[in-house]
Parts: sequence; structure tokens; C-alpha cells
Amino acid sequence: MMELSVTRRQLEFIRSTAMETLFGGAAGGGKSYAQLIDALIYALTYPASRQLILRRTLPELKRSLIQVSLTLYPQEVGSYGETSHLWTFRNKSTIEFGYCDSENDVTRYQSAEYDVIRFDELTHFTKFQFTYMLSRIRGTNAYPKQVKSSTNPGGVGHSWVKARYIDVLIPGEENDGKLFLPAKVQDNTFLMQKDPGYVRRLEMLDERSRKALLYGQWDLFEGQYFCEFSPELHVCPPPEFPSWWKRYLAIDYGLDMLAALWIALSPDGTAWVYREVYQSGLIISEAAEAICRAETGDEVIFQRLAPPDLFNRRQETGRSAVDIFAEAGLFFDKAMGERIPGWYAVKEYLRPFTDEQGILTAKLKISPVCKNLIRTLPMLAADEKNPNDTANHPHELTHAPDALRYFAATIQPQGQAWKPGQYDGDMDAFLSYQR
Repeated sequence: MMELSVTRRQLEFIRSTAMETLFGGAAGGGKSYAQLIDALIYALTYPASRQLILRRTLPELKRSLIQVSLTLYPQEVGSYGETSHLWTFRNKSTIEFGYCDSENDVTRYQSAEYDVIRFDELTHFTKFQFTYMLSRIRGTNAYPKQVKSSTNPGGVGHSWVKARYIDVLIPGEENDGKLFLPAKVQDNTFLMQKDPGYVRRLEMLDERSRKALLYGQWDLFEGQYFCEFSPELHVCPPPEFPSWWKRYLAIDYGLDMLAALWIALSPDGTAWVYREVYQSGLIISEAAEAICRAETGDEVIFQRLAPPDLFNRRQETGRSAVDIFAEAGLFFDKAMGERIPGWYAVKEYLRPFTDEQGILTAKLKISPVCKNLIRTLPMLAADEKNPNDTANHPHELTHAPDALRYFAATIQPQGQAWKPGQYDGDMDAFLSYQR
């Protein structure tokens, strides 16, 4: 049998006994290679064991993992079935290569049992796909039952992977059955020796891709839609608003989530998001109650904005969602609902610029209390088929940004900022300003 060489970090991954192990970070860290070596060792150690290695699509499997396994795995210990995408070893162990092209493709595995499931590029999978496949790790033998994953930052699953591993684990320390092992390209000494120019090529990428793929940073990732967002620039405590500033309420509503944002517009055109309600499982009348509870008795909402679909009348009742909101004293105007122009308007609000005092700022400011907008806005990824739009999955990430989009699309940001002090205290001049 051929001799196999691994790096120190790859060896840590192979030796991990945690229920869940994530080997993630920079490109070129040797993560996929470690998966294949680990799978082979497990297959030969535990007779009749069953493993599944997953990528999102079959073409990705064929040009990466399957191709490498054919050159890496010795033919004398097993054989590969081209049609079944299955390695079968002499001790009756198997390594199956699978994929989940669409959200519900995981159901094809509903009757399967595996000792180990391996996700290659975990951030390409949704949280539903991941948690569903966890239920397929089972069996009556005494073999270790594990899920082992490898990934780079970015992709449709970036936010839930970051929340599950990166945000809560100390690298290299197992906690609650989970272990995160950061990957750096410099850890892969074999790649550094054979292709010393690889790092230089990564350094030539744009800033966002470079931080994700070269340094393995999770705050900026490939495919991120709102790369303009910066907590240092856009998140800050709001000032005390004069009573005559225009205040808006923008909502995104469904039974799965009510996302409501209160926004005050300053004389210089800055939109201050100062309050949010983010709650699931509310019928319309309950959503109306939640909104009314959030508002203080002395504030005046200049305009309430709701998406166009809430104005559709139900055939069986003849009433729309906004009709039910109106019964609670909440009267909504129809927001501009086109997605791409709306996202562009949000980008305009987020765009950093230098004001007349030479200070870097932006037309959108978010109060620290709006935790869900702060959490979800930077996590939105671009749609793979239309990079001008955002991805709809994970759907949980879309609600608060959609509410912000309805505001931004309807109350367009000004191309030219008002001069500081021009309208300070001048209520009539400000309210006459037509957006």
C-alpha cells in the first residue's frame, strides 16, 4: 500500500473524535485531501462500515473528490463503481459519493444509514440539508458515529455554519461534541513547496475574496452581496430625534416571520434604523399587536410601508392583510417591491463616503438594538444565477433585509447630501422636501 503524507492540521482532523468536526478557512489548506485520507483510514479500520461524502452537485464531485480518490486509493484494497459512485473495499466497507442539488434532494437518503457523513464545502449546503442528514448517521455497530466537514467561507450556508462553529468555538478546543480546526494555506507545506506562486495569486484577488480565501476570515466572504456593510461604520447608537423628523415603519410579514423596522430620516438624508421587531408564528392581528406594543405613545409615524403582496385580497374573505392591520389602527402604503432596484437602493444607503468634515460615513445608521438586521444584512449572499439579486436561502436571513429594502426602494437616498446646518430646526423646510 502506498505511503500517505499529511500535514499537522490534516492529522488533527483525521484524529478528531468529536461528533462534529469542521476543518474550515482559507483555500489551499488541504481540506478535501484530508477528507479522503480520513475516509480511507476509517474504511480500512472498521470492516463493513458505511460512509457518505457529499458535495452540492455531481459535477463538483466528479472533477474534485472522485477524480482525486481514483489516483489516491490503492486498487488492491478496493474498487470504484462508476455508475453507483461507490468505493467498495475488500473488508466490505463502502465510501459513497453523493450530492444534494436542490433543497429536498436530501430525502433520497431517508432510508439510508451511515457511520460517518462528510460534507465537502459545507457552506454550499443549507441548514435544513445538514440537519436532515444528521439523522442518517445511525447504526447498531459500535463504530464511531461522526459528521466531518470541510469548507471555505462563503456560500448559501455561510451564516449558519459561522453561527454553529466559528462564533461559539475556540479553535482547536472541543466543546459540546463540536470541534473547529482553522485552515490556512501556509499549513499545507506540500502545496507551498510544489506551488509557491499560489499565495501570490490569492493576493491578487479583490479584498473580499482575498480575506476569505487567503486569510480564512468569516466576516467577509466570496459571494457576499452587501460587502459595503461595516459594523464600525453603520452600527452606532442613534441621537435623540426631534419630533419633526420624519419617521417610517417598514415591514416584511409572513407567518414564518414578522420583521418590522422603524426608521427616522434626518435633515441630511441619513436613515437611522432605531427599532426592530423580529418574531415568528404571529397571525396578522398578533403582528399588529406586536407593532403597537413597540411604539411609544408620543411618536408620530409619517409613513408605514408594506410589500405589495400584503395588499392582495383573499378570495374567501375579500380582505387583505393591510385591511386587518388597519383594523388595529395601522395604515400602510404600498412599498416599491421590485427586488433589484430595491437592493441597489440599499447599497446606496450603505455606500461609504467622506463628508465635508473629512469623516467617513454613510447614509444608513443602525442602532445596536436592531440585532437581527445587523446579523442578517451582511450574511446575504448573491444569487448564483443572477448576481444582481440576493439569494432566497437561507430564508431566515431575508426578512429584516427585505423590510429595509422596502424602505430604501420607496424612500430613495439622495445623490447629494444637504449641507450641515442648512435645515437644522427648520421643520417646514424639511417636511416640504419631497423624496
